[in-house]
Amino acid sequence: MSIFLFLVLVALVLGIIGFAAHGLFYLLIIGAVVLLADLAYAAVRFRRGGRRHRIAR
Repeated sequence: MSIFLFLVLVALVLGIIGFAAHGLFYLLIIGAVVLLADLAYAAVRFRRGGRRHRIAR
């Protein structure tokens, strides 16, 4: 979970710098790509997260 939050923070920082600084639009694009990759990673991780638990009888 901490990796997910860290990557969201990195994407936000890159997006803000890319938006605010003149000529650094590529950082905004990199931030968006990092955010999309992070959301895809979280979706895959949370989807298969319930299968690891076994019920002890």
